Amino acid sequence: MSSSLQHRVRLGVNVDHVATIRQARGTRYPDPVFAAQLAEQAGADQITIHLREDRRHIQERDLQVLRKTVQVPLNLEMAATAAMVELALRYLPDIVTLVPERREEQTTEGGLDVVANAANLANVVAQLRNKDIVVSLFIDPEASQVAMAAQLQVHTIELHTGDYCNARSQAVQHHHLTQLRLAALQSHDLGLQVAAGHGLDYRNVGAVARLPHMAELNIGHAIVAQALLVGMERAVRQMSEAMHKPMELGH
Repeated sequence: MSSSLQHRVRLGVNVDHVATIRQARGTRYPDPVFAAQLAEQAGADQITIHLREDRRHIQERDLQVLRKTVQVPLNLEMAATAAMVELALRYLPDIVTLVPERREEQTTEGGLDVVANAANLANVVAQLRNKDIVVSLFIDPEASQVAMAAQLQVHTIELHTGDYCNARSQAVQHHHLTQLRLAALQSHDLGLQVAAGHGLDYRNVGAVARLPHMAELNIGHAIVAQALLVGMERAVRQMSEAMHKPMELGH
């Protein structure tokens, strides 16, 4: 594959951290629903929210209102639990991304172990697919995880980019980018759509957007942080530009 993008990678904007600011004071503002509207106007291809079991940021009200107002696809990240499945079946988001979840973590750390949890995931995936919900699994870029995701008959895998984003040297970053590349190629060969996310920002996003068969990136914290300084619409446009900026010669 050449260094130029063969297609436009979709941008999913995660508005969780707009709700984080709201919940810090228990107010009605800032409203992630309004933030999602601004993101749409700026060209976001998808709105992503993570409704956590502890409700630390996004609330059920947000899911309910966004389901009625979002014009682009709505992607609900959630744990593969009976309670969360019940909510998904009630509100019917366009996409459900199943993620690991621990209450003590600041944010999602690592991908979902689909090999160890295959039996439970098979049941959850079947329930969601039965309602025509697109199902994605948030996984580490490991061959065994990708292979099991394909066996579970999901539509999409979202590759965890945290290790790549947190790399402290170019050598380590290159290693993790290679792992992501191999996982993307394997996923495509197995008939899975390829997405990625976690820790992506304006400086590191370009290399991930250029990975083979990359269809979609989900980005939240960096966009919301930038929006505090320049506004949501400008922050979204800047991220889209960073994703699709041509790679400089010599890189």
